[in-house]
Amino acid sequence: MKEFNGNVLFLNRSDINTDEIIPAKYLTEIKKAAMKPHLLEDLKLEGFDPKTDIKGKAVIITKDNFGCGSSREHAPWALEENNINVVLAPSFARIFRQNMFNCGMLAIELEKDNINTIFNLFENSETNIQVDIEASEIFIQSKDQTQNFKFQISEFDQTLIKTGGWVEYADKHY
Repeated sequence: MKEFNGNVLFLNRSDINTDEIIPAKYLTEIKKAAMKPHLLEDLKLEGFDPKTDIKGKAVIITKDNFGCGSSREHAPWALEENNINVVLAPSFARIFRQNMFNCGMLAIELEKDNINTIFNLFENSETNIQVDIEASEIFIQSKDQTQNFKFQISEFDQTLIKTGGWVEYADKHY
C-alpha cells in the first residue's frame, strides 16, 4: 500500500485539467518516470512555480472538477511519480477519479464548505495531512491549526487502495 500522508500542495483553482496535470506532448513516453519533471508544468496559477512548489509535497488540495479534460492514466501516473498519492477536492472528473483508485491512489471528495475551510485555515501555512483509511478520516495540521474531517469511499475503492491498485487486485482475484 502506498503512503497517504505528507505535506500539502494547495492549488486554489477549479477545473484543473489533465493537460495541465501532464501536458499531452509527454504521453508518448514509455516510462512513467519520464513524466516526473513535467507534472503541472503548464498549470497557470498565480504564485505557483512547479519547479519549486511540488518538491516535498505528498497531497494536493484543490477546488472543483479536478482532472477534467482528456481521460488518461498518465495524469495519476505523473502525480504518483512525484510521490503525490492523495488529492482532496469537492469533486473530480469521473474518469480521473477512477484512474486514481485504479492506480492505488486516493481521490477524496469533501464538501465544498470543508474544502473552503481548509483553504481559509491552512493555505498560507506549511501543512501536513495524515489519512486514516480504516477510519475514513483526514487529520490536517499546521503550526497553529489542527482539523479533522471524515470522508467516504466505496468498499471496492478502499480494496483497490489496500491492494495497490487494479492490476494488483486482478492478480490476486483472477
